[in-house]
Amino acid sequence: MIAVCALAQLAPGEARRLDVDPPIAVFRTEDGDVYAIDDTCTHQDASLTDGWLEGCEVECPLHASRFDLRTGRVDAPPAKRPVRTHRVDVVEGTVYVTPSVSAP
Repeated sequence: MIAVCALAQLAPGEARRLDVDPPIAVFRTEDGDVYAIDDTCTHQDASLTDGWLEGCEVECPLHASRFDLRTGRVDAPPAKRPVRTHRVDVVEGTVYVTPSVSAP
């Protein structure tokens, strides 16, 4: 498990990038749910942390591909491959991510 930050430091609608290999993006939705996915768009090398969050989807800042934060599925082209999702736990007010080793 990787400690990300205090939940209070990740405001609803915000994202934080974990500089691990490969990078992970951690998002807190407007509803307060926290999700983690691979940070790099599968279409081109763009950070999804820099994208736009709407509901449970993030839109890539380069070519508008959208990824579901819950499943990693791509919901809009040009990306065709999903991103990997990672387990998120909030323990005593701290957000933790357990990186996934499985393929998306």
